[in-house]
Amino acid sequence: MDKKAVNAVVTSRLNWLQQQTQGLLSKEQTLHLNVSVWLVRMENSLSCHRKLTDEWTVRQQLFIQGLQFAISIRNLVTLIMNLHLTLQKPMTKTSVLALCHLVELLKAIEHMFHRRTLTVTTSVSHCIQFLCMSLLEVISVAKKRLGSERKLNDKKLDVLSALVLAENSLNGPGTKERRLIANLALSVCAQMKVIREDDLNAIHQAFKSLEVMCDLRQRLQEACNCGFLYWHRVIFPTYLSDICENSYEPFRLHYMFCALKDCVPALERARHASSAQVLLQSFSKEIMKHLKENLLDVICLHIETDLRLHIHMHLQLDSRNPFRASAKPLRQLSAFLKLRPIRFFDSDVNVKSYVEHYLNKTFYNLTTVALHDWKTYSEMRTWAQRKYGLNLIEAHLPSQTLEQGLDVLEIMLNIHVFVSKYLYNLNNQIFVERSSNNKHLNTINIRHIANSIRTHGTGIMNTTVNFTYQFLAKKFFIFSQFMYDEHIKSRLIKDWRFFRENHQQTDQKYPFERAEKFNRGIRKLGLTPDQSSYLDQFRQLISQIGNAMGYVRMIRSGGLHCCSNAIRFVPDLDDIVNFEELCVEEGLSIECQRAARLLDDVISNLSKNFAEGTEYFKMLVDVFAAEFRNPKNIHLRNFFIILPPLTLNFVEHMINSKEKLNKKNKLGAAFTDDGFAMGVAYILKLLDQYNEFDSLHWFQSVREKYIKEKQQIQQQQTTSKVDEKLQQTMTLTVKRLDIYQQEFELLYYSLSSARIFFRADKTAAEEREDINKQTAKESPDSNGAVVSNNNTSNGSTVD
Repeated sequence: MDKKAVNAVVTSRLNWLQQQTQGLLSKEQTLHLNVSVWLVRMENSLSCHRKLTDEWTVRQQLFIQGLQFAISIRNLVTLIMNLHLTLQKPMTKTSVLALCHLVELLKAIEHMFHRRTLTVTTSVSHCIQFLCMSLLEVISVAKKRLGSERKLNDKKLDVLSALVLAENSLNGPGTKERRLIANLALSVCAQMKVIREDDLNAIHQAFKSLEVMCDLRQRLQEACNCGFLYWHRVIFPTYLSDICENSYEPFRLHYMFCALKDCVPALERARHASSAQVLLQSFSKEIMKHLKENLLDVICLHIETDLRLHIHMHLQLDSRNPFRASAKPLRQLSAFLKLRPIRFFDSDVNVKSYVEHYLNKTFYNLTTVALHDWKTYSEMRTWAQRKYGLNLIEAHLPSQTLEQGLDVLEIMLNIHVFVSKYLYNLNNQIFVERSSNNKHLNTINIRHIANSIRTHGTGIMNTTVNFTYQFLAKKFFIFSQFMYDEHIKSRLIKDWRFFRENHQQTDQKYPFERAEKFNRGIRKLGLTPDQSSYLDQFRQLISQIGNAMGYVRMIRSGGLHCCSNAIRFVPDLDDIVNFEELCVEEGLSIECQRAARLLDDVISNLSKNFAEGTEYFKMLVDVFAAEFRNPKNIHLRNFFIILPPLTLNFVEHMINSKEKLNKKNKLGAAFTDDGFAMGVAYILKLLDQYNEFDSLHWFQSVREKYIKEKQQIQQQQTTSKVDEKLQQTMTLTVKRLDIYQQEFELLYYSLSSARIFFRADKTAAEEREDINKQTAKESPDSNGAVVSNNNTSNGSTVD
């Protein structure tokens, strides 16, 4: 052919394809409307059980109309797809979606016939009989007209024989041979012009309908066969993405997978491959890969995101502008989870099961990585069941409690690191991490200690106190060296002499100015690289000693908490049943009696620990008090004199730490440090200097000093006129004085609370007198029994 002619054909094809593509969307909408109407009418007609002549005519028309729709849709889809493939013209997304929708309509027509197969088969049989009857009526009229003639020539006899032959053919089943014979016989009659024109047209129309009705299933199968999609499967990812984005009709997936299964017969007849199974497996893997990537995985991610956003909804800030358009809403994916399993080849794709497996795997793996998030994922499981109906499996992670916090054993082995890295809060009985590189600070409270004791056993309590004793011994050695320093000792002796000589002039109160002078004098001795004075280091030492004592207090409280949780199952602690005696009375085996004896020992041990506990503070006071009060350590007797400057140093440190909480750089920020008060109370008890410190009336002196300064400022504001800047300065000064006074009062309350733990109401001499009186009342035997019980209830004694 001429090239111009070929180019002209190609150009005309392109123009026609362009026109069809432009009008494809409108055609698709028209066909969708017509097929939908046909489906409704078909359903209504097949649901009606009336056996009337008009009903068979309606059903016959509906069957033929459905077949015509299927043929026209298939021709349109195959023609446009094949032209795009032949001319190598890319399809737009709109065209792809329109063609896929037409394929769905094709399968919807086939599904209607398949779903009502029994009714359709019965109706087709009745329709064939009805058509044959109408043909026989026309033939009978023609026979009567021909038989009424008196003279029959050969030509008329042939026509009459043809009519009889056609009548006999139509009286049986509508096979191809009978239909062919009847058609030939009627054609002879038509040539002889025996039958009238109107009857002839009716016969031709009835014969066409008869042909269609007899081959309805075969023709419908050919019209709805979508095996051509194998060569156009590249459109499948686009179709799945659109289904996922517009999730209002997910049931359409069933129609598309039914269309894809039509490719199987053609693949099974393939001869170019070594085995047809190779092609089938390759096709199946490709389709399943597209399904997972473009639909299933996207659904899983969106559901997981929705669950996370709901659980963390309290972290989102609402937009302040009510007219501002909100963010793009999440897709409604519940319809996909209600979808019936999709059958494809030899496997079923259950969207709900796939999502459940994905969430189970994701939640389990993420919980394994970060066990502290177990509660979040547990809430997400609950919400997934409520909102989406997903039945997720409980991960059962973590297998142990997460409330244990920092383990007692780890703290015990690193007690020196713990007391320097954590801050103690006396009232809440909690330790807070001083600083961390993370966004959160670790805390340790009684519940953590109790869980840790439950893990390791109550024997670790005494071992922990032993380690604390060894730590305190090392710290007290440093404490003694500091107090023995000539610079410190000489200043303390000087301040004590000044106070004794001027106590009447100072109204028995230690002067605030002396404490400030002492602080300035210590700073002149030198500073460390981090700008800390020797008094700052001494304060840190006492805080670490107090933190150790606070840890011992928490150990005792945690032990009592653990014992109370363990013994809560005993009905009556005052009337504990002896299980061994009951086993002996019942005559049970020796093994049962031995087990009952062990149970009795455990319950007895728990009840004694719960009732008595262990006075670890008293033990740690007794073990160090004798050495502290020894005359050879006389350099420690002036410790109470250093407390006024030391408390002033502590207050300045706490104010600076609290101010850093509001700054961007929170290095060194803190809101509590009651370890200092605990350490001061403990050392005063060891030195038996509570009365000596109280004689200084230090906190009263501080209170009077700040009250006096605030009164002076207020008097200055009222008596004289000051400008605005000076007024602001005075207001800030009063506020600063209030902060200092409040911080001193907090320290006073904390110190008073800490002194209660060490029985500060009695001196060492009074305590010895009480012990002697108690010893005189008790006999040696009973005293020995008390010691024995104490050792039994607590495991091991403190060295």
